[in-house]
Amino acid sequence: MADAQTRLREALAAQTNTAPGDWHLVLKCRHGMLVVLRELAQRYGKGTVITQLLTCCTAVDPIVAAGLTPVYGDVSLQTFALDAAALRVSEPPVAIVDQHTFGYIDRASSQALRAVANSHSALLLEDCAHCVGRMATDDQGRPLADFSFHSFGVEKMLPTYFSGAVWVNPQMEDAKLRDKVTQALESLSEPQGKLARAMRGYRTQIRVLNHLPAPLSRGVRSALLALEAFEPAIAECERKGAVAHEPQAAGEWAASQVVDLFEALPNSYDLRISALDSYAQELSDIEGIGTSQAMLASGQPLLRVPVNMASNEAANVAIQAIASAGLYAVPWYRPLLYPGVSDKGAYAWDGTLQNLPHTAALSHGAVALPCDLTKAQVHDVACALREAASVT
Repeated sequence: MADAQTRLREALAAQTNTAPGDWHLVLKCRHGMLVVLRELAQRYGKGTVITQLLTCCTAVDPIVAAGLTPVYGDVSLQTFALDAAALRVSEPPVAIVDQHTFGYIDRASSQALRAVANSHSALLLEDCAHCVGRMATDDQGRPLADFSFHSFGVEKMLPTYFSGAVWVNPQMEDAKLRDKVTQALESLSEPQGKLARAMRGYRTQIRVLNHLPAPLSRGVRSALLALEAFEPAIAECERKGAVAHEPQAAGEWAASQVVDLFEALPNSYDLRISALDSYAQELSDIEGIGTSQAMLASGQPLLRVPVNMASNEAANVAIQAIASAGLYAVPWYRPLLYPGVSDKGAYAWDGTLQNLPHTAALSHGAVALPCDLTKAQVHDVACALREAASVT
């Protein structure tokens, strides 16, 4: 039998109708982004990358860490991703990020972003962290992006904790950049020492920390961090525009954790599509919440279903009500650059949203609902939302 890394490349290629040799495995998705962006900066010089604030800070950290400048465009109220029609490009960017928020791929929106990128001779970077194994394509079914980034990290499509993948478009126009990136990705070393041990112990550590009383859990977590014995999903430096660790390869152990679960992906997709149908019915008559009708009607396997409550307070009540029902919702992306950054200046953001009205609207009461649920569980979530909306 082939090694786990080879099998994972082959599984990704089969899922996307691409070639295994164009897939490169990294320890974390952000590591792959940093490799690409560093090569891009070296080739084209210091420039801007158009992205969005309605995202996790770790999706912007590689831009900053590579010495490039993030510029934030507004998002669509239906896709929660960059709205090509609303982009105001003051200077030609070196790249544009097409983020498939919550796993929703809108082909028309991605094609419009590809057209904007082409008009400025910019690269299109596809953030598939929420929809591993699916990519935006043109009308002939060919991938649109120059580079596509996929994640197997915490709270993604599969119950895995580490590893990511980068797809490099073999047909991209800048062949020299393609070859440089490919060489850089294949030259990465595997995690060693404390980091390797922390990765192997992560599942057990999280299980223990989640069962300890909150004050004790925080203390134990701090002690493990000080000893470099715990690898957090988001390190403190990653709330300041850095990327923890130099980019590293996934390695055989991390790849084996993913590939052993990859066969379950179709079943996960079926469950999520069924849950989406249930959400479309259950959410239709709840007053006081906003939803994306496009997402609900998409028939796609979403990672989360986003709803927007009337306020932060209402959103917090909803999350608590859902937790009381034994289920788990999250406040993605509230605050923006989730879970919030400690140095907005590092992200070239002054904290204002005056030119980003849709981003502002979607960030006030955001609640991201789980999708790996049965019909009965979706009903329980809807009941909790209805209760929260009625008391706020």
